[in-house]
Amino acid sequence: MAGFVAIYGDPNKSELESMFAKISHRGVHKDIFTSLPVMMAQNYLEADLAATPKQAGGIFANLAADGVTICYDGQMGNWQELGPKYGVPDGPYREPALLLKLYQQFGRDMFQHLPDGIFAFVIADGNRLLAARDLLGIKTLFYGRKNGTLYLGSELKSLTPVTDDVHSFPAGHYMDERGHLTRFAALPRKPPSPFHADLDEMIREVRRIIQKSFDNRVDFRVSTASLLSGGIDSSVVAALACEGVKKKFGEKARLKTFSLGVGESQDILNARLVARHLDTDYHEYIVSLEELLAVMPEVVYYLESFDPSLVRSSASNFLISQYARREGTQVLLSGEGGDEVFCGYIYLKDFPAEEIFSRQMECIGFLQKNASLRLDRMNQCHGVKVVAPLISGELLDYSLAIPPEYKQKPERGEKIEKWIFRKAFEDKLPEQVVWRLKQEFSQGSGSADVLPQHFESVFTDEELAETQAQFPMVRSKEELYYFKIFTEHFGSGKAVDTVGQWVCL
Repeated sequence: MAGFVAIYGDPNKSELESMFAKISHRGVHKDIFTSLPVMMAQNYLEADLAATPKQAGGIFANLAADGVTICYDGQMGNWQELGPKYGVPDGPYREPALLLKLYQQFGRDMFQHLPDGIFAFVIADGNRLLAARDLLGIKTLFYGRKNGTLYLGSELKSLTPVTDDVHSFPAGHYMDERGHLTRFAALPRKPPSPFHADLDEMIREVRRIIQKSFDNRVDFRVSTASLLSGGIDSSVVAALACEGVKKKFGEKARLKTFSLGVGESQDILNARLVARHLDTDYHEYIVSLEELLAVMPEVVYYLESFDPSLVRSSASNFLISQYARREGTQVLLSGEGGDEVFCGYIYLKDFPAEEIFSRQMECIGFLQKNASLRLDRMNQCHGVKVVAPLISGELLDYSLAIPPEYKQKPERGEKIEKWIFRKAFEDKLPEQVVWRLKQEFSQGSGSADVLPQHFESVFTDEELAETQAQFPMVRSKEELYYFKIFTEHFGSGKAVDTVGQWVCL
């Protein structure tokens, strides 16, 4: 994982440097590229370069070919297939090098070769520019304009020092040097036909694809641990990681796992159960309301959101990632994406089977301005790379074709969310965890219980109503608190429009 900023048009180096300084947390390896009309700055985390042979020169010296260069943030799940095919050697810059190769060979048709990548990048080709963001919007990207000059950056905070005209770069689009946006991919409007009619075959395929995704993304070349919430998603990833660690380092090797709770939360109880079952090197962090409140200003600043559900869960992620980094972890594995892929959100149970597909598309659409921020920001700000094997183009394509009754399966008068995913991995985990019903991370960790109640006494009803008269998107006193922090850093103008809000508080 990495970060970058870029200016196209009439770039000013002092502006570039002020933008770049705002995202210094995104990497310790840094470089600047200047070739008018473009200026770029790029950084990489230690985890991206530490386990590969060092190459001479800076980042851009290794990513320039025939006058074309790139700044990039992402993870290419299908590099193992594409790299050898297009003659790109393994190494610290293999993924952006592959993108350059695809650009030089296919131009703007390159995106058809990237079905299993999450990315944000800017390619400079003389007077031409190509900026893009992946279909799901997992990697964050923002843009703005001032006096005919275009500004791009991995985070909102990199743009606000130079322009008030800020926008979230839309997922599944590319932008040219004129600033024109073009869609290169879209989510399907109707479910594809099932790949298999046989349920047992579907279950085997779900398991195979997830194992393949894990193997393609996780190599244990640097210190790697797994987040463990006690839910099915993180538990499956941890189970796969335990097997991977033993395969690489021997049967006595143990995976580090990290869990967080506000007091003796349900997440903590289940995480302990999973850790014992998998025999992990288990670490847990029990926090108080006071500790959560103390980090909220930092959480909102790095997250760049005021959505209560997202901020709550992000505060827990912020603290556990910080703790894991202190313990020497460079890569954290996450179960993020399972709810979107397998229809895991509780509110989806309220809809009939024929609506599940459209509602699933709605959930996936929220990623680009909501859940993906937590995945990226709360680890990156501590110098930790996060890998989420359940976010896979192949897995998503396959899951969309699974009949809704296998994702939200009716049993004994209620619906079991993510049923087919649970079924695929029921032999790897305790039954209590496999069939534990969904809770949002903030609910399971306990923060959803204590934070809304706390903020009821912080503001009066009149203060909330006064804010809502000007900013109707503020829905509660808790959200008002986060909103005030957000606007202190990013203003109350167009930056507010970049914030995505979840369907419920």
